[in-house]
Amino acid sequence: MISVHHASGAAAFGELSALRQEFYRCLTRRADALFELTDAVLCADGPVRSVAELSLAGEHRRGHGSGYAALARGQVDIGRLRTALAAVSLPRAADGRLVLAVDVTCWLRPEAHTCAQRILCHTYGRGKDQHMMVPGWPYSVVVALETGRHSWTAPLDAVRLAPGDDAASVTARQIRDVVARLIAAGHWSPGDPEILLVADAGYDGPRLAHVLADLPIIVLVRMRSDRVLRRPAPPLRPGPSPGRPRRHGDEFAFGDPTTWGEPDITLETTTRLYGPALIRAWDRLHPKLTSRTAWTGHTGDLPILDGTVILLQVERLPSGAIPKPVWLWHSATGLDHTEADLAWQAFLRRFDIEHTFRMLKQTLGWTTPKLRSPDAADRWTWLLITAYTQLRLARDLTTDLRRPWEKPRPIARLSPARVRRGFRNLRPQLTCPAAVPKPSRPGPGRPAGTPNHQPATRHDVHTVTSTNTQKTKRGNNIKPSNPQPRRTG
Repeated sequence: MISVHHASGAAAFGELSALRQEFYRCLTRRADALFELTDAVLCADGPVRSVAELSLAGEHRRGHGSGYAALARGQVDIGRLRTALAAVSLPRAADGRLVLAVDVTCWLRPEAHTCAQRILCHTYGRGKDQHMMVPGWPYSVVVALETGRHSWTAPLDAVRLAPGDDAASVTARQIRDVVARLIAAGHWSPGDPEILLVADAGYDGPRLAHVLADLPIIVLVRMRSDRVLRRPAPPLRPGPSPGRPRRHGDEFAFGDPTTWGEPDITLETTTRLYGPALIRAWDRLHPKLTSRTAWTGHTGDLPILDGTVILLQVERLPSGAIPKPVWLWHSATGLDHTEADLAWQAFLRRFDIEHTFRMLKQTLGWTTPKLRSPDAADRWTWLLITAYTQLRLARDLTTDLRRPWEKPRPIARLSPARVRRGFRNLRPQLTCPAAVPKPSRPGPGRPAGTPNHQPATRHDVHTVTSTNTQKTKRGNNIKPSNPQPRRTG
């Protein structure tokens, strides 16, 4: 149990209760059933296996069919819920700045032929060195990262990528909306450190920095090890005929150390998981842009997007695999040693978003329901994001109900799954605005032996989108041993 008389505990208790009340007001149709369904997810024993089994939880006072009916016919004011999640307390980095991470995770539906708006999703790990395309619903998720070693994040937004959507454009709009809500909620004001956005190699960092240049945001992305960037253009040659001014300087090839030169910053440190680490940074490097792909509609001269390249090399990996160098591109220039040191540590914290995805899928049952409508999938997604936020706000209010084989941990070090075990004891003290269900009787349903005369519509998988274009095969489709470096971006 908690002690609400404690100052910090009372503040966390009040914030959690206020979020639950605002969450109930965001449920505009079938509010009671959706609210109790979320509480059943938080209070169920073990991982969520099905929506119907959630009715066995004592916090769910309705029938086993009400869960799917509420997801199919209910309504959630997602815009208002986004504002409510942005208004709660958020974690910050060691220097006091907000750190956001964005990534795409997929709800795979390979055999759901009656589900609309499915597209091919890139999946990893389904075979040795194999990447497969599986039909499903991809979601772009934005979270706020914390500092320290744990698996907590603060989910702020989730957008399902529809057929034909450009992932880069959707991400830029999503980040812009999230930052606007954070500013409106008072999490950032003029004079505060700029917000840091961390992304993996699948995102075009220089383009994101260019599109979001009017926002107080810094972009930090990982780049592939075959990239080639350019140094600043040299000055004009002296003389009466200096020639045409150059836009780009010499090449900086990630795979060719002879082109690197002396780094502007060199750091050496020792990490607990990776052993000795060497960090080097080179200032004012930019990609050579061409009027293709994302820059096709750009008018005028293509911009020069200077940034700082950071190379991280470690001695070992926890898995025992041979470590590979990590190349990072930072949209700011003129970094000092402290900023470069914080940059690579912030990127390592980006992997906490994978723990959040695993929690949503394996414990809270995000991909468990066999929902037909993508709108119902969006409702279920936002219910679980709200449930995860409640767990984050309750991490200092619950007790550790550990298993006999688990090690004791302080309250501040509990994982989301262990906080969820104690949420059932906390719920009676929280605000529960859902009304008592009215007595009812289930309908007769379709008589046994009667065929279904209204079969569901079948939908094809959208195989070609702006982010997933089918490529023609050349030769025997064998990857060359020495691929050409990517000199344009």
